[in-house]
Amino acid sequence: MATPLLTHHSLPGALGPILVDVRASTRDVAMPAVLIHHGFKGFKDYALLPPFAERLARAGFMAITASVSGSGVDASGEFTHLDRFAVNTYTRELDDLGVVIDALDRGVLGTARPTSIGVVGHSRGGGMALCLARETPRIGAVVTWAAIGTARRHTEQEVAAWRTAGTIEILNQRTRQYLPLDFEVVEDYLTHEHGRFNIPLAAATIARPWLLIHGTADETVPWSEARALAESATDPRSETLYLEGAGHTFGTVHPWAGPTADSERVFDATARFLSRHLE
Repeated sequence: MATPLLTHHSLPGALGPILVDVRASTRDVAMPAVLIHHGFKGFKDYALLPPFAERLARAGFMAITASVSGSGVDASGEFTHLDRFAVNTYTRELDDLGVVIDALDRGVLGTARPTSIGVVGHSRGGGMALCLARETPRIGAVVTWAAIGTARRHTEQEVAAWRTAGTIEILNQRTRQYLPLDFEVVEDYLTHEHGRFNIPLAAATIARPWLLIHGTADETVPWSEARALAESATDPRSETLYLEGAGHTFGTVHPWAGPTADSERVFDATARFLSRHLE
């Protein structure tokens, strides 16, 4: 397979530009496309996402990574748009993903219209991938890595304190920055957690092939959450892969310092699954 070509694009998002990278060996031939979505505090160039996109592109896919407009990062991956991050609701994030899927489907990212579309999501992005597939029939297969199993990530006490404060700050352990989050984020998922952002319901009703991958030692999204989510699956083509002792990013770090045995298993299993279910 020829060396993939990387191109950069920008699409209008809910809070500003959606930064999109496309990797493909050719731009004129229709092929399956895969949207790879980052997690909370993630972005298109985070850790294992670009290497996996490169792997997919070399395997004959069009691989798309995108920083949603509320990711808070600029083109270099630095958190410079904290005002956008503060109000990056699930609604805005999911709407942005819909914009990317629509752009793919219309062939406006400098490529031919894909023959099929899959989505891979990490952490929060995994939950979003399931919700996106539920409302997007064009998506033919889903893979979730260390996915959240519910949109609600805070206790009642935390929500009450947040409501009083209006805005809270969370520490980004990697950059040591304090990132603001407005209560609007909570209001959004409280409004839609039993509807548009009901992740177990999405898992039960997408009626498409779904591969759930999770590490048993995930320090961010407990393995028990993955097992509960897997129980929601009803499609007979659904599969699970539990990695004994693996953490939230499967041993990889940002900046990328190379693959691990666990990340290689994740990459290989995901690529094989997508190859079986996307044409």
